Amino acid sequence: MTATDKSPTFLRVALLLQTLALLLQAVTAGLLLSSPGGRTTHAASAVAVLVTVLLHLVAALLARRSDVILPAVGMLVMTLAQMALGVLHLKTLHVPLGVLMFGGSMLQLGRVWAGRRVTVATA
Repeated sequence: MTATDKSPTFLRVALLLQTLALLLQAVTAGLLLSSPGGRTTHAASAVAVLVTVLLHLVAALLARRSDVILPAVGMLVMTLAQMALGVLHLKTLHVPLGVLMFGGSMLQLGRVWAGRRVTVATA
């Protein structure tokens, strides 16, 4: 692929689904605090996040672009850490990491949707 190629549709859709799943995760976190079935809903949406993050990683690998593969791997690592922190009830780390993940997913979605690539200046 050249620097002028647009991001593949599969990658864009995967990132959109990941971002929506992360938004759903935040909504179910509110349900966790306000309803008896909130814990089950939050756990189910955590699985949805994991599935969409894996889908994003597959799409990034198929695109064969390091500028999308590295963020996808990073998101998978953060997702696994996030799930562990949630199981351990470490809310002081769990909540900020969730916010970081959503923000990072939004940034990556914007970058990929616009078809931009990061250029590195060399001396």
